[in-house]
Amino acid sequence: MESEALIRAEKECQGDEADRKISRERAVIVRERADKDYVARFSKQIRIHYPGCPAGESESIAEHACQKYSGRVGRSSAAKDFDAEAIELAVKAHVRHQHTHYDQLLSNGWERTEARSAVAEKLDQMVSEWRRKLPGKLPNA
Repeated sequence: MESEALIRAEKECQGDEADRKISRERAVIVRERADKDYVARFSKQIRIHYPGCPAGESESIAEHACQKYSGRVGRSSAAKDFDAEAIELAVKAHVRHQHTHYDQLLSNGWERTEARSAVAEKLDQMVSEWRRKLPGKLPNA
C-alpha cells in the first residue's frame, strides 16, 4: 500500500513537471522585463538630473551601473530608490572611465587616488555641463 502511494506521488510529480517548467520560464521573462524597466527608469533619472547628458550616454551609464550581479552602484538599494547620490556616482564613474585618461593612468601604475585627482577637474567640468540644460537644446526626456 505504501509503495502504491509512492508510485502515485511520483506520477503526479512527473505530471506537474511541464507546468513547473512553464512557470519557471514565465518567471524568467517577468524578471527580465522588470530589469529592463528598471534600467530604463534609471536612465530617465539620469536625464532628469543631468539634462545635458546625451540620451545614448544615459542609457550606457544605466546599463553598466545596473548590470545584474555586478555589485555596481546601480544595484544598491539607494539606486533602486533613484537616490540622487547613487545616480551621481554612476554618472561620475562613466565620465571618469569614458571621457578622461583615468584608465590609462591606472594602467601606467598610478594609485587610484592619484589618478582620480589628476582627472578631477575634467570630470567636474563635464558633470557640471551635463547638469545644466544646454542652450537651444531640449532635455532628453
